[in-house]
Amino acid sequence: MRMLMVVLGLLPMLAMAEAKDLYWEDMVPKDYVAPEQSISHDGDSMAQMNLDAPVVAELDGQEVRIPGFVVPLEGDDQKLTEFLLVPYFGACIHVPPPPPNQIVYVKFAEGTPVESLYDAVWITGKLSTKGWSGDIATVGYSLQGIKVEPYE
Repeated sequence: MRMLMVVLGLLPMLAMAEAKDLYWEDMVPKDYVAPEQSISHDGDSMAQMNLDAPVVAELDGQEVRIPGFVVPLEGDDQKLTEFLLVPYFGACIHVPPPPPNQIVYVKFAEGTPVESLYDAVWITGKLSTKGWSGDIATVGYSLQGIKVEPYE
């Protein structure tokens, strides 16, 4: 009984534990070497390359905080409910998308305001290695969003 009381007493502290800061290089397996970039066979220089880029399985289910730029998918002028998080400005729009292990599909059930699409942000949430595919990119990671904050 005493042990149960100790465990129950620790649960609130575990829930308030900070998310692990995760950076883009952490999302690529250590032994993975990306193939050299080249124009796709169909001549489309905007096509996403390295569609078989692997994810890091150990990241599945972790609460993380990732910096990046927002590419809106669903929402309105007040809140976004779905977006892609990418490592550099313009990815997926003005240049070929990064490989799938360098893009995170983010979903906020209630939506979240994003002040400026030109500024980097930190996104906190629960990461999944379950991919996502849409019209503009194939994605290696998904994240159930908890919080958006400015990148400082």
